[in-house]
Amino acid sequence: MRAIALLAAAVCLTAAEPLRVRLVTGGHSHDPEFYSVFMGDPRIKVTVEPHPNAYRGSRDRIDVLVLYDMIKAAGAPAREWLRAWVESGKGLVVLHHAICSFEDWEWWGDEVVGARYLNSPSRGMPPSTFFHDLELDIQVVKKHPVTAGVDNFHILDETYKGMWFAPKLELLLTTKHEKGDGPIGWIGPSKNARVVVLQGGHDKNAHLHASWQRLVRNAILWAGNR
Repeated sequence: MRAIALLAAAVCLTAAEPLRVRLVTGGHSHDPEFYSVFMGDPRIKVTVEPHPNAYRGSRDRIDVLVLYDMIKAAGAPAREWLRAWVESGKGLVVLHHAICSFEDWEWWGDEVVGARYLNSPSRGMPPSTFFHDLELDIQVVKKHPVTAGVDNFHILDETYKGMWFAPKLELLLTTKHEKGDGPIGWIGPSKNARVVVLQGGHDKNAHLHASWQRLVRNAILWAGNR
């Protein structure tokens, strides 16, 4: 009986340990209010790792990778690190301008993120565009752990227009604004990793919005299999 009690206590202790999150920044400026979304939640423990050290070192001490960087291209070591991360089945959350990274890496856009911001004409499509400071009505189109506790909401944010999207994405959030493509949040198409992509999050108007903060935290927990 004592052994069972000790085992139960160990399980409870393990379950209470926060997710170890590496937050990747670099390549794009951002408001300091961005970091408020990661504060005060005992379920997550965040370490900020800006470039050039973001995609290197041991992956064993990280549970979820959150990307808020914008890197046009990555060398072979970074690609190998990221591919190993995805194929290991761990969690990935891609926020806002991180969607625009690695345009030249088809596997990343097609099979992981599920979307590509086109900086130049590609696949018979013109370059993508972006629009600042738009009043957006966001619709929750699917019940999912990422959208738990979030209803349709209004937000001042930025949209991308004219992106390429992978077919049959699992959409979570959309907008009908004419300067957006429609999809605002989705589950990435990876068959290995748990990938969540949230297109919003440009500046403090979004960073301090309760619904956006809830979505990001939910995304981290779901990606980390919590």
